[in-house]
Amino acid sequence: MSDKTMTHLSSETVMRRFLPDTFTILLVCTVILASIFPASGTFAGWFGVATDFAIALLFFLHGARLSRDVVIAGLLHWRLHLIILLTTFGIFPILGLAMGFIPNSILPQPLYFGILFLCVLPSTVQSSIAFTSMAGGNVPAAICSASASNIFGMFLTPLLVGLLFSVGGHGGFSFDALEQILLQLLAPFVVGQILQPWIGEWIRSKKKILMPVDRGSILMVVYLAFSTAVVEGLWHTFTIADIAAVIIADMVLLALVLIITMYGSRWLGFNKADEITITFCGSKKSLASGVPMANVIFAGQSIGAIVLPLMLFHQIQLMVCAVIAQKYAAAAARRATEKQLEEAASPA
Repeated sequence: MSDKTMTHLSSETVMRRFLPDTFTILLVCTVILASIFPASGTFAGWFGVATDFAIALLFFLHGARLSRDVVIAGLLHWRLHLIILLTTFGIFPILGLAMGFIPNSILPQPLYFGILFLCVLPSTVQSSIAFTSMAGGNVPAAICSASASNIFGMFLTPLLVGLLFSVGGHGGFSFDALEQILLQLLAPFVVGQILQPWIGEWIRSKKKILMPVDRGSILMVVYLAFSTAVVEGLWHTFTIADIAAVIIADMVLLALVLIITMYGSRWLGFNKADEITITFCGSKKSLASGVPMANVIFAGQSIGAIVLPLMLFHQIQLMVCAVIAQKYAAAAARRATEKQLEEAASPA
């Protein structure tokens, strides 16, 4: 295959990654549906019960999928995992607080709360692993770090929400929120882990069949959240300029974290494979965990403005990291070719 053909295929791959994925399109359609036909009254109540059940099932499946062997093996690379956790739950929140200096006239306070909330969320699992694999990184470490991030996030996210929102004068820590997180999210996860030796392999083999549970539960929460927000006048409260400000803030936040993780891992002496893992696992924020957590932590409140920055960040991180992963992969291919040429040129 010629270099021209390879370049063409690589460009096509980048474009496919750059365009919105099916799930993002479904999210947009869900927001539009909630804007036109918002859930209200008795239907909203019953739909909320169904959503809680779907979220419990989602975290049960997360627990049942996660192999204990992966966790045990991954713990051996503790230094890498520590850096990723410090980035996810340390550097991100600090940057989030720094964005509090943006005037409310540019970034309205409810949308800033959404940015602050996304800063304390755990990393993604699927996309972190996928991009790490695509770029030639340390995949076992990525699996462990992303999974550990979500487990710790069940405790750390509500604690950090209480701390950061308290620092900003927007309320303090709520034991009720932590209790609800433990009951609605952690308890099903633990049950799944207990049953994992018996059902884990089967669930991992039925990924395509069970995917609707993953995505469907998130779409249900988004529909319910935006229905409440629309009824309360979400789209009359914010302008196109406000949404643009959130997009720019998300892009700046992601760029800063990518620079910190990429160059910081090099400065700390990690090899290229670990650098890739730190870059992708440390820069992600989980929509799959964030939307259910928002639903629990901010129960009784309108969370449309809270999850909107996260939904936008979700698509931005996929687009940007797809390009970075391709560049890592291309650089690895060049290094491999140069090594082969050097070996061929060296005397036997």
